[in-house]
Amino acid sequence: MDGKPVWAIGLMTGTALDGQIDIATLRTDGERIDRLGPYALSPYPAAVQALLTQAVAAARGWNFTGPEPAIFAEAEMALTRAQAEAVKAFMGLHGLSAADVAAVGFHGQTMLHRAPQPGRPGDTRQLGDGALMAEIVGVPVVFDFRTADVRAGGQGAPLAASYHAALLRRGGLGPEAAVLNLGGVANVTWWGGGDDLVAFDTGPANGPLNDWMKQHAAGEMDVDGAAARRGRVDEARLARLLDHPYLAAPYPKSLDRYDFTAAMAEGLTLDDGAATLTAFTAAAVGRGLDLLPRRPDRLVLCGGGRRNPALVSALAERAGVTAVMAEDAGWRGDAVEAECFAFLAVRRLRGLPISFPTTTGVPEPMAGGRVAMP
Repeated sequence: MDGKPVWAIGLMTGTALDGQIDIATLRTDGERIDRLGPYALSPYPAAVQALLTQAVAAARGWNFTGPEPAIFAEAEMALTRAQAEAVKAFMGLHGLSAADVAAVGFHGQTMLHRAPQPGRPGDTRQLGDGALMAEIVGVPVVFDFRTADVRAGGQGAPLAASYHAALLRRGGLGPEAAVLNLGGVANVTWWGGGDDLVAFDTGPANGPLNDWMKQHAAGEMDVDGAAARRGRVDEARLARLLDHPYLAAPYPKSLDRYDFTAAMAEGLTLDDGAATLTAFTAAAVGRGLDLLPRRPDRLVLCGGGRRNPALVSALAERAGVTAVMAEDAGWRGDAVEAECFAFLAVRRLRGLPISFPTTTGVPEPMAGGRVAMP
C-alpha cells in the first residue's frame, strides 16, 4: 500500500461494557489525519450485551489458567456478527461501498488483559473473528491488535498514542498539552514533538465507579457526578490508596479493567464511596503526570468519563492540571477511540509501527494486528 490517504472504518467497544459499538470513519495515510468522516454509536442487541457480561465474568474466573471458557466462542461469534451488521448498516446509510474502504479496524471486546511482571509474561485476550467480519462486510479487516505486542514482551496497551499524537499535531498542540482518555481505565499520551511519545495507564477511571453504582442499584454510572458531589471524600482512605505501588512505578505500564475495583470504597455510603473513587481516579492521574518528561499544563479529555463534572473538577483539584474537553480542541470526544483503530488499521496495511518502547515497552517499534481478507 502506498502513502496516499485512504478511507478506513474503526470499531471500538470499551471495557466499561456500556452496550455500544463505536463506529468512525477516517481518511488517513496512517501518519496524518486527512479528513474525519461519519461517526455513529450503534447499540448491541440486549442478548449480545448479556452474553458479553457473562463472558467477562467467566474470564475473570479463568485468569489465563487452563482451557478457555466455552462461552468465549459463542460470545465471539455473536459480537462479530453484531458489529459486522452494524458496519454494513452504517456503510449503507452513508453511501459507502466496499470499494471505498481500505480496511476496517476491528478492536474486538477485551475479555482479560494482564500486564507482564518480573518472571511472568503478560497476556491478553480480545474476542473478535476478523475472518468472519471480512466475509460479512466484504472489506479487509485488521484485528487482534494487542497479542503480537504482548508476545514480544510489551504491555499490549495503550495503543492510541500514535493517533493521539496525530490529533495533537493537527491541532498545533505540543508538550504543554497531553491527552487523557477516561474509559474503564484512564490512560495518558504525551507527545514532545517529532518522535517523542510516551503513553501509559494512570489508574482506574469509570470502571470501579460504574461497578459501585451498580452494586448499590443506583444505575449504570454516576450520572453527572451527582453522587460524588453529594458525598465526602474519605481522605485517610484516599491517602492509603495512593500508596499503591502501581502509581509510582515507571512507565511503560498498563492495567486490566479489574486491577482496581469498587472494593476500594467498601464500607462507605453510596455517595462517600462515589466521591472517594472519583478523587482517587483524579489523584492517580496527577501521579502519572509527575512521571512524564515534562508535566503538561493541560489535558485534552476523551472517553465517557469526561462527561462526569465531578471527575473533571477533581482533575483540577487533585491532579493540578487544566482539563480541556476534546470538543473544545476541535476533536470528537466520543469518536476518538474508534477513529484510532481506523488509523491503526491503515498503519498496519502500510507496515508502520503501532507500539513503541515508550508506550507499551516493546524492545523496538513494531507493527501489530492481523489482516483478514474478504
